[in-house]
Amino acid sequence: MALTRRFQIRSILIVWIFLLSAVAFMDRTNISIAGLAILDELHIDNVRLGWVFSSFLLGYAVFQVAGGWLAFRFGPRRVLAAGVLWWGAFTALTTVISPRMAHVLVLLILIRFSLGAGEAVMYPASNQFVARWIPVAERGRANGWIFAGVGAGAGLSLPLLTWIISRYGWRASFWFSAATGVVVGLGWYLLARDEPEQHSLVSPEELRHIQATRSIEPEQGLAPSSSWRVLILNRNVIALTLSYFSFGYVAWIFFSWFFIYLAQQRGLDLKANAFLSMTPFLAMTVCCLGGGIVSDWLSKKYGLRRGRCGIAVLSFALTAVFLLLGSHVRGPYLAGIILAGGAGALYLSQSSFWAVSADISDKRSGVVSGLMNTGCQIGGAVTASLTPYIGSHYGWSSAFLAAAVLSVAAALLWLLIDPERVRAEHNIQN
Repeated sequence: MALTRRFQIRSILIVWIFLLSAVAFMDRTNISIAGLAILDELHIDNVRLGWVFSSFLLGYAVFQVAGGWLAFRFGPRRVLAAGVLWWGAFTALTTVISPRMAHVLVLLILIRFSLGAGEAVMYPASNQFVARWIPVAERGRANGWIFAGVGAGAGLSLPLLTWIISRYGWRASFWFSAATGVVVGLGWYLLARDEPEQHSLVSPEELRHIQATRSIEPEQGLAPSSSWRVLILNRNVIALTLSYFSFGYVAWIFFSWFFIYLAQQRGLDLKANAFLSMTPFLAMTVCCLGGGIVSDWLSKKYGLRRGRCGIAVLSFALTAVFLLLGSHVRGPYLAGIILAGGAGALYLSQSSFWAVSADISDKRSGVVSGLMNTGCQIGGAVTASLTPYIGSHYGWSSAFLAAAVLSVAAALLWLLIDPERVRAEHNIQN
């Protein structure tokens, strides 16, 4: 009780979603960390492993909007708890795969697709929570914390799961990931509530503050009577979705291929250079938090468009520069550090995507952010299979060049986004 008096309940719950986010990314990147061992045991090549990576992302993409609707209909508390139990089960099920089985590649693809379907609820549901619990002025920081879990989960799992794999085999790393998810998911269910009005530990002062500041001014938001069709076809939503496609394409180069790229193309021993392998994800964590804080500060000082969109444009421009430089330098350590800078630069924009989707859609934020995140996951699925193809046929410099071009396109798309003019656009369409 003393803890809840000292800290705001909404802040405690955001930190818990940070933990869920970290577990989610540990569960999805563990197969990349175990990739070399799986390649050897199951006798598959990089291209077929790319199919496995893509199958997760396809399942994740297909169920994004459904996950957002479930969070809208049943609330983020139950949906997130059920989701983490689902993806924990399929993480554990991965361990039954054996080279003695028939159609082992097909089975692995189906398991990863199902895992992706379960994880699809993670961020649409968390954004539904943000729309219900978090004031507009705090959404950049809140999303910064939530998506810092991405870097933390992917980065910290590298040395931990590498150690587990070296001692107990790759299957043990999947059992560890699954068990951790179950524990964190049950904790979330016990601690969270769908609305601040339902939580007995929310003080009257905090409740009044949330109720007064969780919606933007009526002339800035979506018209409450707007149809789903008008909502989805809104210019801002389309631009966010297309830009997030580019974000996903670039991000999943790091989540799916960075470990293997360093080992196969740069000749690095990941066990001996674990810190270098972690640097992209540490950079993501730091820049995600920093980007959220700066976005809120700029939004308060200069308005939502400059605060949310300006930092996103800068983020993608820097990402393109780092990708081009990192892929051309000779030294493997320098290349790894510069490419890590690209990962960090990319994640400066992460909170902008999710804050804007909540800003413009309010109570429907789960569905809108689910649609937006569908674009991201399709981008990830494309890069999971296309990047090794480009790398093997045209060289890895060409693979990073393609990612840099998409980063520039994403920056230009943010110039079309204006969270302060959404209602006017909808009134015209209606």
